Amino acid sequence: MNVKQKLIELFENNRNETLSGEELAERLGCSRAAVWKAVKALRSEGYAIDAASGKGYCLAPETDVLSTAGVEKYLSGKGKEAVIDVRQSVDSTNNVLRDMARAGAPEGTAVISAMQTGGKGRLGRSFFSPSNTGLYLSLLLRPDTHAADSVRITTAAAVAVARAIFKCTGQSPQIKWVNDVYLRGLKVCGILTEAAFSLESGGLDYAVVGIGINVYEPEGGFSEELKGIAGAVLEERQEDLRNRLAAEVISELLNCCGDLFSEDMLNDYRSRLMWKGEAIRVISGRTEYPCTLLGVDDSYALLVRREDGSEQAVSSGEITIRRLDI
Repeated sequence: MNVKQKLIELFENNRNETLSGEELAERLGCSRAAVWKAVKALRSEGYAIDAASGKGYCLAPETDVLSTAGVEKYLSGKGKEAVIDVRQSVDSTNNVLRDMARAGAPEGTAVISAMQTGGKGRLGRSFFSPSNTGLYLSLLLRPDTHAADSVRITTAAAVAVARAIFKCTGQSPQIKWVNDVYLRGLKVCGILTEAAFSLESGGLDYAVVGIGINVYEPEGGFSEELKGIAGAVLEERQEDLRNRLAAEVISELLNCCGDLFSEDMLNDYRSRLMWKGEAIRVISGRTEYPCTLLGVDDSYALLVRREDGSEQAVSSGEITIRRLDI
């Protein structure tokens, strides 16, 4: 760990406390000049570091920059076993973590980035991942489950994100089946699960769960293409929110995946389901039809009532649902 990384850890673990240059140099085992150089580098990366003459340095209250130490201090429950890897920019956190999974990375390994240059969404779409406003993370899971039950990982991720947002902001998100998270009628989170299966056992070798959250609105607002569709969790920056949110998502998801058949998780998902009782349109390839959304069954398949009064369960996959008035 270099001087800059050690300094981040000291600042994160001593928020709201001013540390003198002499004290920092002593604790880091370096010169005061090296401390100043590290402070300068951190400021260039977006850290707001206050300096008071004769007193020292401290993180400014408005600082909300992702860091490994910043995430680790908020982890709880099974999240404390997570291995955190925070980066400034990657093409896709899923791509990075998938390579790590193939190399034998343990369950609970998380890759987090401040931005993505090639973020991925469902159905081959791209995921808008601008710098400094979002949270982009992928978590590696190695659950003992069969391919047929893999949808439970994705729904667990949606529940985990909803719970994490509530814990950090007090807002209660809804879930658009099967795994998009909404606030105030706008999408604030997309989830993409990529899995590898064992041909011998038919079980899951590993799953990489990619989660992208629009924590704040990007500078200049969302593009015309995304206006009225994408939203942000908060309008104004909140101290250390992205580190807290990342830790809560990881902790909640690892806890949820401890029992993918949990009744509590299923009930939580059902209570957050968008458009329940409303008219929707189901789109599957070239086929689409209007129906009423009734809920989800015990396997998270969507329950709908067709216009002829018949009821059916719709499985996940290459399926999109839309409200009829959209």
